[in-house]
Amino acid sequence: MSRQDVNRSGEMEIFVRAVELGGFTAAAHACHMTPSAVSKLVARLETRLGTRLVNRSTRKLQLTPEGCAFYERSISILADIAEAERYASAGEQAAGPIRINTSASFGNHVLAPLVPAFLTLHPAVTLDITHTDKVIDLVEDRADVAIRAGPLKSSSLIARKLGATRKIIVASPTYLQEHGTPKSATDLKDHRRIGLSYARSIAGWPILHEGQVVELLVTPAIQVGDGEAMRHLAISGAGLARLTSFTVRADMEAGRLIPVLEDANPGDIEEFYAVYIGQGGPLPARVRALLDFLAEHVRL
Repeated sequence: MSRQDVNRSGEMEIFVRAVELGGFTAAAHACHMTPSAVSKLVARLETRLGTRLVNRSTRKLQLTPEGCAFYERSISILADIAEAERYASAGEQAAGPIRINTSASFGNHVLAPLVPAFLTLHPAVTLDITHTDKVIDLVEDRADVAIRAGPLKSSSLIARKLGATRKIIVASPTYLQEHGTPKSATDLKDHRRIGLSYARSIAGWPILHEGQVVELLVTPAIQVGDGEAMRHLAISGAGLARLTSFTVRADMEAGRLIPVLEDANPGDIEEFYAVYIGQGGPLPARVRALLDFLAEHVRL
């Protein structure tokens, strides 16, 4: 029998039960085995280890010094296995680190305000949050959950919908005072536009023009790496930006940004998902707790 074929933890458990219960017969009854099966198991264990564990000359089970040492180490190892199973069990209390990858906009405006309540509910959890608008590989980046907009591109991932939001073209009052307010799609060519510096599935801005939704190709005057940078530039008066409504809601209420061309807004919806790896058995309790919490509390 190869080493890989041996159920070493199972042997340890039966051996420990025999010692604690004082004999093979009692251990056999507790483990739903026959006394001869327990005796043969211990004999095989001794053969594999190359040492005698139990003296069989007395009616009472008597351990050799090697048997005592093996018994003590077996107790420790079985306790470690039980602890590992408790920690990893999907039914246990959420505990341990969760690595979250999210866009800067979602992270700042949606996720951050929810973090205190989540940690109050799950005090044994710690969070490691990374902001990037680029699509990542969850395995390569060791992320438990990624929060992203749009459809999945990999069948090995599972997505849980968190909500949907519309996009709005905005500008600061200062910019509009200096450059005027665009009245139609054709006016946009005369304005500075702020865009993203990496490839997107949609290259332009969808907009209503003469009753049709057209894709207005954007040649940005300024390119940045994430939506939060776009927002700050728009607030500073650098140009027009097309951003998710939850990103600019507070800014519009405070008058820092003003919606532009709302009559030409096609009302297209961008859906947000919590994405995670769905293969390999039940989700850890900590990850499942986060997904359930986000699904219940995210409001876009």
